[in-house]
Amino acid sequence: MAGRGLNKRALFADLMYEPHPGQLEIHDATAPRRIVACGVRWGKTLCAAMEGLILRNMAGGLSEIRGKSADNPVSLLGEGLDWVIVDEASRLKPTIWESHLSQRLIDKRGWALLISTPKGKGYLYDLFRRGQGSDSDYKSWNWPSRTNPLLDADVIERERARLPERVFRQEYEAEFMEGSGAVFRNVRECATGSWQKPIPGATYFAGLDLAKVEDYTVFVIMSRGREVVFVDRFHRIDWAQQVDRVRAAGARHNRARTLCDSTGVGEPVFEALKSAGCRVEPYPFTARSKQALINNLALLLEKHELRRPRPDLWPEGIDELESFEYSITDAGNVRTGAPGGYHDDCVIALALAAWQAKSARRRFRASVVGGARG
Repeated sequence: MAGRGLNKRALFADLMYEPHPGQLEIHDATAPRRIVACGVRWGKTLCAAMEGLILRNMAGGLSEIRGKSADNPVSLLGEGLDWVIVDEASRLKPTIWESHLSQRLIDKRGWALLISTPKGKGYLYDLFRRGQGSDSDYKSWNWPSRTNPLLDADVIERERARLPERVFRQEYEAEFMEGSGAVFRNVRECATGSWQKPIPGATYFAGLDLAKVEDYTVFVIMSRGREVVFVDRFHRIDWAQQVDRVRAAGARHNRARTLCDSTGVGEPVFEALKSAGCRVEPYPFTARSKQALINNLALLLEKHELRRPRPDLWPEGIDELESFEYSITDAGNVRTGAPGGYHDDCVIALALAAWQAKSARRRFRASVVGGARG
């Protein structure tokens, strides 16, 4: 193995890298499979970067370190590897590790270092448990953020008061919590409906999330009673065809009142939809406006006030809702979105439709109150 016999601590001193005790324990480990499941800002990434640096070819020969994204799993296939470091490992699909990475270490007897903040009890949790003594090829660590001596404990405690308990326990206490990263509850419990034909004279609300590069355009239509009755999902067709497709579906549903993501590529398409006679309104996306959409959808699902088609009828909707997650940014802010390798187009279109229905109900109540005063 490259780097065998190397005095790591002496090299660390030359590089002016001073690992804290937890990091040093990882550097001293020799197990071929190492799993580091620690809190945010614990120092996982720096530790992994230094481990990769010191184990390159130090004898003057040619060595190559490649950076890869897991968004395209096929790109991860190829020749054998001497070692691999997986960042944010808990957010990868299990098949990435099982079918695209672990086999590439076999022929060269390579090692792997998987680093991440815990997220639920998925495949990384299984690997972590193997590293707690049941498999000699695995070694695992689990430390909360406060064990990094460079962090201010008082600052971390202030975050405890600011964040939801579930978020703090996962992100700062590094706890493996069942379903803790999930944004939406009752996803399958609310999926009991079916596709329905339009009812003449009925009112429908719709949400439209437009494709961006490799994403999908998704058009979701729901009834006044917040039951999803129609979904169209497509990609890689030109804008003119997309406008025609959305216009036709909206027209069949009595000119469904549509809320459209008008950010970026959505802006010119929104204008084209208006010109085509669609009953469409813009919804510019900001961090705050997106969070309002997601919070509203989460509340509806929590209260069982939104019904969707069964999982066998709309599997993409189930997959996206169940994988949609929250995480903590480096700045300490809570963000929501799809993990690497997943889409969130169905989630956003559904959230837009639900928001349109909510806004219409507010307008209706306001008009009734206004009429009563008159």
